[in-house]
Amino acid sequence: MLEAGLKRIRPCLMTTATAVFGLLPIFWATGRGSDVMQPMAIPIMGGMAVSLITLFIVPCFVCAIEEWKWRRAQVSAAAV
Repeated sequence: MLEAGLKRIRPCLMTTATAVFGLLPIFWATGRGSDVMQPMAIPIMGGMAVSLITLFIVPCFVCAIEEWKWRRAQVSAAAV
C-alpha cells in the first residue's frame, strides 16, 4: 500500500491540479456563455474533490482496518 501510494500520488495530484486550475476561470466567469459553461465546470471540480478524498482518506481507512484485524489476531493468539 505504501509503495503504491508513493508511486501514484504525484501523477494523481498533478492531474487533479491541472483540471482544477484549468476550470477556475470557467467556474468564476460572468461573461457571455458562462450560463452554459458553469454547470459543466461545477461537477468536474466536485469530481476532482472526490478524487482527492479517495487519494488520501481511503488508504488511511484501509490501513486502520488492517491494523485493527492484526491487533485482534494478536489478542486472540495471546489468549490461547
